[in-house]
Amino acid sequence: MGKTADLTALKREGKTQKEISERIGCSQSAVSRHLSGKSVGRKKCGKKCCTTRRGDRTLRKIVEKDRFQTLGDLRKQWTETGVETSRATVHRRVLLNQKQRQKRLTLATEKQHWTVAQWSKVKFCMSFGNQGARVWRKTGEKEMPKCLKSSVKYPQSVMVWGAMSAAGVGPLCFIKGRVNAASYQEILEHFMLPSAEKLYGDEDFVFQHDLAPAHSAKTTGKWFTDHEVLQNLLIASCIDPALDKTQWTNTSS
Repeated sequence: MGKTADLTALKREGKTQKEISERIGCSQSAVSRHLSGKSVGRKKCGKKCCTTRRGDRTLRKIVEKDRFQTLGDLRKQWTETGVETSRATVHRRVLLNQKQRQKRLTLATEKQHWTVAQWSKVKFCMSFGNQGARVWRKTGEKEMPKCLKSSVKYPQSVMVWGAMSAAGVGPLCFIKGRVNAASYQEILEHFMLPSAEKLYGDEDFVFQHDLAPAHSAKTTGKWFTDHEVLQNLLIASCIDPALDKTQWTNTSS
């Protein structure tokens, strides 16, 4: 039986609240609330959801009209239906699965007590480039016509690497071709390390980047170990660090 059934059965046997609490492993106050009926219909804990199921269905319909819309476009259309929300909420509703949500929760729990001083020692890697159109789709929709887009063979593109922190920004590196582990380590050697020495001197710092193959490669991990640089791999589909007001309010000031 469950704890509730055990509690009721023990009460019928004439056990005291103290004896019941010791038997089933809960507090005496919890036993008292259950027996008095005060634990029924208690207010739910946690943050209240800012959208309704109806609103979420509306968002899905907006996404299905055009799978290549940006977060900004989706938020604008969703707001026009009467839903007041943010880009981050749109991102959570239509993209993240349960596994990704759990990873984000774990990361947030680990860093929830970090101070401004700790965040100021983190150097964030930023890579920008024309990576093509992004599509909103579910598992099994890969070959659906509305999830496909025509492309041009060998399109012109530019990729730029940079890093920023509360101490300042580093130089930009314009990248030619694809980035693999070897080329990424060259960037770290000739751009990241010199800028870190300029910004932090002999002080320790943490270099944060995402889980791109070049970043998470074993040889890249060995590079960080050999150069005695602490790294923090950002989880997949994590929210843009630039949206964290706690970090960037201090950076901008």
